[in-house]
Amino acid sequence: MNPTLMGRLSLTLGLLIVGVATLPFALPAHGRQIVPVIAAEVTVERFFDRVEALGTLRARESVEVSAAVSETVTGIHFEDGQRVKAGDILVEMTDEEEHALIEEALSTAAEAKRQYDRIRVLAGRGSASAALLDQHRREYETANARLRALESKLKDRLVLAPFSGVVGLRNISVGALVEPGDVITTLDDDSVMKLDFSIPAVHLATLQIGLPIEARSPAFAGRTFSGSVTGIDSRIDPATRSVTVRAVVPNPERLLKPGLLMRVDLLKNEREVLVIPEEALNPSGREMHVMVVDRSQSPAVANRRKIAVGARKPGQVEVLDGLAPGEFVVVHGTLKVRPGQPVRVMAEQVGNEPLLQLLNQDPGG
Repeated sequence: MNPTLMGRLSLTLGLLIVGVATLPFALPAHGRQIVPVIAAEVTVERFFDRVEALGTLRARESVEVSAAVSETVTGIHFEDGQRVKAGDILVEMTDEEEHALIEEALSTAAEAKRQYDRIRVLAGRGSASAALLDQHRREYETANARLRALESKLKDRLVLAPFSGVVGLRNISVGALVEPGDVITTLDDDSVMKLDFSIPAVHLATLQIGLPIEARSPAFAGRTFSGSVTGIDSRIDPATRSVTVRAVVPNPERLLKPGLLMRVDLLKNEREVLVIPEEALNPSGREMHVMVVDRSQSPAVANRRKIAVGARKPGQVEVLDGLAPGEFVVVHGTLKVRPGQPVRVMAEQVGNEPLLQLLNQDPGG
């Protein structure tokens, strides 16, 4: 073939290929890459505003057990950390003299009663004067009063538990001389704990009795203890501009101890709101966007949508505007998805399931 002709044919074929390559070209939707994602449903849940604080636990009832008299200890009836009931004898002290005096008083009171009864019979017959009857009545009443006083003194030689609870460490031994004010042990009613914490006074208008609280401590990692507000201090601290709030926390397992530091979340302004996982948020400047999965198409398509968000709690965020209940948003794979791109929902996130557990699901899509 003529070399000149062959050159012209090659040039024409090359121009044709370049022309086709530069023409506008778009694949149909079903031909585009489908991105696998994990989605979560927009749900309606109960939501609170959270006010964080630090608080200290106290026992519902707490007392330092001490003696009422100066005396020698003759018996100890508790061990360190023992649980006792109200009225249980904790400590006995020397009481021989009091027992002897009580026996004497009992005899005196009995004799006074016999004399009073005899004179009362005689006075009824007119054989004894009213003055003599009054004198024996006084003697009988005086004897009874002395007996009650001695019984009270004897009772002071017994140290009783004023309420049910758990005793602390024992600070005395048998034979020790104790005096009023000496601490024998401590007693705490830990069935319910008081939790005192301070919050800024700016929240005072929304504070009320009965608000729920959640408390946590590093001593019990992963445990949350629930309670409710039972008291609000009548004064605001002028130095910190905060108010002290008291809540009660049930302690059926007796895990919580007085003095323990707790991280507190005060839950106020309860309401029903739309909620999505925090992972779905795609911040852009001051605006928030999410990728909404449109399942009305086949395959499903992800569309970018601007939303307004409100309060947050761990793992979740309140949606004020832009979404409706029942819609699905992308929570994993948002960086790979472009607006209008087909997606395949590999799993639906409901709670805080691990990613590997979610990947074992396959709802299709």
